[in-house]
Amino acid sequence: MIDPLAEVVTLLQPRIRFSKVVSGAGAWRVRRSHEGQPFYCAVLEGASLLTTEGQEALPLRQGDFVLIPESHAFSMSSLKPPPAAALDVAPQALPNGEFRFGPTDSPTEAVLLIGHCAFDSPDAALLVSLLPRLIHVRGEQRLSTLVQLVGEESRARRPGREVVLAHLLEVLLIEALRSSAVTAAAPGLLRGLADERLALALRRMHEDMTAPWTVAQLAREAALSRSAFFERFSRAVGVAPMEYLLRWRMAKAKHLLRRREDSVATVAERVGYGSASAFSVAFTRHVGMSPTRYALTPPPAPPA
Repeated sequence: MIDPLAEVVTLLQPRIRFSKVVSGAGAWRVRRSHEGQPFYCAVLEGASLLTTEGQEALPLRQGDFVLIPESHAFSMSSLKPPPAAALDVAPQALPNGEFRFGPTDSPTEAVLLIGHCAFDSPDAALLVSLLPRLIHVRGEQRLSTLVQLVGEESRARRPGREVVLAHLLEVLLIEALRSSAVTAAAPGLLRGLADERLALALRRMHEDMTAPWTVAQLAREAALSRSAFFERFSRAVGVAPMEYLLRWRMAKAKHLLRRREDSVATVAERVGYGSASAFSVAFTRHVGMSPTRYALTPPPAPPA
């Protein structure tokens, strides 16, 4: 049997695009909006505060790793951030290649490795839409060791530094996904795939989304009773099986429509709808615009 987590990692194909070491001193804050770019942060020393859109502020401490598979508006700050009306500090480049938030003559209170990654699979958008909005790993010795290695390598000026750092960060991303799948309290795709029974049904939905699946059929794939499967799936994944299938179909449809290679009728057929009209009604209700309009709407430009 294929390892469900290996499937996710294989499909996502994580790759590091950019990274830098930043330090903070005093009261500081930086706000960013990255239009869906995956963002990560490893706390090398000290502590910091991460605030993402619609979520409570998350205190981070040394050894923590955070992955936001699809980041939008968020901010990072000192544990006691400046007043809301205060201007955000601009980073200052230091001679050692790091960047400083806050006064350079004040004691360093946090050292972070931050950056952006990419998921190179053509199906990445589908999986990202079903991942937790934020993956936070703490207290994992293997991951803490990786964070330490990444910190050491990021500050070194040894030959091959960029290649080694890229590979270490990729392993760090994979380890974060693995830890989240096993220990995450938050429901989501990773938690569902960590359940061997549910993974069978999830794979079948992914492999053959055009099939007229019912809860009873999926329960048979998972070798569970209908009621036990429904309750177990809903608790682990966070949505009912048919809602999950709808989201998967809509994510796939959005991906196909953006490519503009197929007609709406063809996309409808490829995601399991018997007619273009039924698909259009479902898509409009789920996405907020018609398939035709969605296909013609340019995607957000990648950040500079």
